[in-house]
Amino acid sequence: MSMLQTLIAGVDEAGRGPLAGPVVAAAVILDPARPIIGLGDSKVISEKRRASLALQIRHCAWVGVGIAEPEEIDRLNILQATMTAMARAVRNLPRLPGHVLVDGNRVPEGLPCPAEAIIKGDASEAAIGAASIIAKTVRDGLMLHAALRFPGYGFEAHKGYPSAIHRNALIALGPCPIHRFSYAPVRAALEKRQA
Repeated sequence: MSMLQTLIAGVDEAGRGPLAGPVVAAAVILDPARPIIGLGDSKVISEKRRASLALQIRHCAWVGVGIAEPEEIDRLNILQATMTAMARAVRNLPRLPGHVLVDGNRVPEGLPCPAEAIIKGDASEAAIGAASIIAKTVRDGLMLHAALRFPGYGFEAHKGYPSAIHRNALIALGPCPIHRFSYAPVRAALEKRQA
């Protein structure tokens, strides 16, 4: 079997549910000779541990990241934007994998190699768990920058998810350029301000 066939990339995303910010996907090819302990679903790993694992992953594995911005989410819908970000992540890998494992029940179109979807794959496949951690840490970092550009929304705390603080700020301030205008709470806040 050639080296190309042995490379398996795990793919996952972060940020489908928020009202603001991009959806971020990551693709990770782990090196079997450099195992990383503690990989898994980023949502059940502490922020501090995620940051530590993300550094290890970037040091020991091949990583690709793909992003779909809010305007793309509004234009395509969140599912298609997520699939687009995932395909970009695979294409942004420094090496072409022989096979791709995608978290969830769908495989993006146009991948350069065979792929399969694995439900809850971030908990069962180390490469998908690694991708989950990279996607989450990249997206969180982007939202911390957004908090500086658009103060008052609390992005540093909720990362764009629809918390009570975020919903209240949305009503008080109206949407900002990184909000997803196709999402009902954002549309409602905009309509309220225009009324």
